[in-house]
Amino acid sequence: MATNGNQAMDEDKSPAPKNYQEYLMLQNLLKCQVLQSEKAGKPVHDEHLFIITHQAYELWFKQMLFEIDSVREIFVVPTMDESRMLNIINRLQRVSLILKLLVDQFIILETMTPLDFLEFRQHLATASGFQSLQFRLLENKLGVKQENRIKYNQQHYMKVFNDEESIKMLMDSVEQPSLLAVVERWLERTPGLQRHDFRFWRAFETSVSRWLDETIYQPYIEETDPKMKETLMAEYQKQKDSFDTILDPIKYNTFVERGERRLSHKAFQGALLISLYRDEPRFHQPYQLLTLLMDIDSLMTKWRYNHVMMVQRMIGSKVGTGGSSGYHYLRSTVSDRYKVFLDLFNLSTYVIPREYIPPLTMSMKRTLSTLSTEVESGIEDQSSSLESSDQSNEDTSQVMFTM
Repeated sequence: MATNGNQAMDEDKSPAPKNYQEYLMLQNLLKCQVLQSEKAGKPVHDEHLFIITHQAYELWFKQMLFEIDSVREIFVVPTMDESRMLNIINRLQRVSLILKLLVDQFIILETMTPLDFLEFRQHLATASGFQSLQFRLLENKLGVKQENRIKYNQQHYMKVFNDEESIKMLMDSVEQPSLLAVVERWLERTPGLQRHDFRFWRAFETSVSRWLDETIYQPYIEETDPKMKETLMAEYQKQKDSFDTILDPIKYNTFVERGERRLSHKAFQGALLISLYRDEPRFHQPYQLLTLLMDIDSLMTKWRYNHVMMVQRMIGSKVGTGGSSGYHYLRSTVSDRYKVFLDLFNLSTYVIPREYIPPLTMSMKRTLSTLSTEVESGIEDQSSSLESSDQSNEDTSQVMFTM
């Protein structure tokens, strides 16, 4: 213990970097590109590009992990300070932009031809992108479900990691709350889900019923053409059955148990509430957050797809260097199984026209506003005759999404 302490003190006393090279430790970083083909006595030009590209990926993976860890730390507190929302959005925007860069980076690697790659491929031995520890950590920390993973050579993905440090990092990434888990808990606290003066879910169910009756069922009643009547009834039943899967908690939870939905029923309600009332001032940033989470999910899928296409271009249907089925294995990962925020994409299925969205009560309107105290007082005076005194005196300065 004393030795470790002395080492830490020695490191603290190390001189400050004198210049750009020392600050970035370029003397070490730029020596990391070791061509195995050169060691074998026959250097292959494009191996240098291959190494640089993958090292760049790993550096950006490290930055994304850094950002996501910081966002999870902000979310994990029992009462989240609303003022931190801007930090969350900025950091997730950064993750999104990095992923866009990584998606586009494939076009540089594709300047290498399959024949060029074949010249040094044998030097990779069993090395494979599947062994990227940071990418697995990224998937876990975002919230990829372990049971949804496609097996690699009929084995669990962790089997390719043998050192204790990597295994511990992977286990920690699984056991700690993922971004999906902390966002889920945050959504469950959305204002409007359990207020005495505005019960969103009950009002939404009524609005859905009215919308279906007025736009589909009523035309069905009035229709005289038997074929059109049959079509309208089929459409009505289809829409009703679809909405029943979210309105009925038992049906909703059945989909969760089957792994077809990720969010709890209450969190899904919160996400839908934010989506429908995104024009309200205090929902601007939460809605932007939900959009960013979908952007990240979409870009991860695009990254996987571009990777699949590159592998097919380079090796066709050959077996991968890590022993996997190569293209066929990677192709199986481009699916909803690996989508973390799948439920946010499906919100649009249950969005209803603006004219049918339940109107907010004055008290709920105040909660979601950013008006000054003086203006709020004026609204309160004007609305006192419309709402009971206990609603009028409700605290309007509450912080969003608290426990």
